Amino acid sequence: MRQGILLAVIAYELITIVGVGVWVARIQARRKLADQESFTHAGHGLPVPAVALTLALTVLGAVHVIGVFEMTWDLGAPVLWFSFAHVILLSVICLATGRWVRRLKMSTVPEFLESGYGLRTRLLVSSAMIGAIFGIITLEAQGLGVLFYTMTGWPIQVGCIVGGVLGVLYVILAGMREISFLNIINAAVMYFAIILSVIFIGFALPGDGYNTVAEVHRAAENGPSLSPIGDLGVIIGFGLPIIIAIAVSQSVSQMTLQTAMSAKSEKTLVRSMWIAAPVNGMFAVFAVILALAAMSLPEFADRGPKVATTAMLVELLPPWLAAVLLAAFVGVILSTFAMTALASSTLFAKDIYKRLYRQDANEAEVTRVTRVGIVVFGSLAMVASMFMPPILAGVAWLLAWMTPVFWVLVYGLFWKRNENVAIAALLAAWILNSLWTYTDLADWVGLAGVHNAYVTFSAGFVVTTLGNAMFGGKPGLMNKAARA
Repeated sequence: MRQGILLAVIAYELITIVGVGVWVARIQARRKLADQESFTHAGHGLPVPAVALTLALTVLGAVHVIGVFEMTWDLGAPVLWFSFAHVILLSVICLATGRWVRRLKMSTVPEFLESGYGLRTRLLVSSAMIGAIFGIITLEAQGLGVLFYTMTGWPIQVGCIVGGVLGVLYVILAGMREISFLNIINAAVMYFAIILSVIFIGFALPGDGYNTVAEVHRAAENGPSLSPIGDLGVIIGFGLPIIIAIAVSQSVSQMTLQTAMSAKSEKTLVRSMWIAAPVNGMFAVFAVILALAAMSLPEFADRGPKVATTAMLVELLPPWLAAVLLAAFVGVILSTFAMTALASSTLFAKDIYKRLYRQDANEAEVTRVTRVGIVVFGSLAMVASMFMPPILAGVAWLLAWMTPVFWVLVYGLFWKRNENVAIAALLAAWILNSLWTYTDLADWVGLAGVHNAYVTFSAGFVVTTLGNAMFGGKPGLMNKAARA
């Protein structure tokens, strides 16, 4: 157990989380912002740095840290397709979907779907979205468990619990503003630490540093690819599906669009893209470099993909730098844990509790329900994370559930709105996703190996397109005919 590193990481997290949380909560109380969706949406007034870095870190988290370390074992450098997908995603949010929901002054994605389609669509999507986002919370908790295992030797399950408690604290004191201010701090610390770490590891590696790492992998019989693009099989089997799963599903997900809804204006979102995309996109480059280095060293490679890279960092870096880097990693994962917990709780509080049971509930009551939801979802995620699903593969499967929502939202804005068609498209995609996962359907139709994201994306497109063309519907909300 490296007690000094552990204490430094815990101290950093507690000081920043509690300090920022209490400070922001006092400001909100002094300015009497409780009735302005201050907790869930920061009063719809976040500036460019807060929006940009919250978007960047929300889709970073365990999937980029532990997930990229883990998947580099299987794919090598082509795992960077995962990073390319996120750059595309952030561009789509800042230039398109985020601007649309901000312009319409929505608080949740399903709220828009009710205005465009009806209550049934709102409840259907809200329920599915809560489930998909909850699944991501469990993966974030697992990532925290891996990091605490590296620092302490605790069972990963114990680390999941400790990390989950910190994740709840990251949001529950002051909500969206707490997350956004903490993200500004953690983004700066993260890049300072990871750039220095890549440099230090280069000097600590045997032989000629990273050149030797490359030689080891080239000489290996089944070594990882060092090309970030990969061959055609990687592009079709991993690159394109991950772009569809991430750029399509996350661009209409509450966990990302809640930040867009909280922006001060549409211009804020456009300007945020120039910060969010590079901050998120560059991280995976450094992560892959470190993972390839760990793979080349037998003493770390033998520990397996989940912990090898973090173990290398702890043992080869100076203790002070290892502490700073691991604190930054924990902070980044806590950011995603907190944002997903807030998003799922916001969906429950606004789309289910208030819409179905307490339509006269004021914002203070909605905030209380949201806080309870954060604790409940966070606690359940700590338990579920102990089953240890593969992080990157798990998130790709979860995101496939949301790809048909993209077509429902886009067509509802710019083409036609037909609630029966929308519901049929959603159910068709979700049923196919389940059959593709739990039965031999893919083998029966001769499409074994085709990713779930292709299936749900195609099903959503075909059913919404043909359904609207055949049965018609109301004009899209941003269609000229609807505004006339």
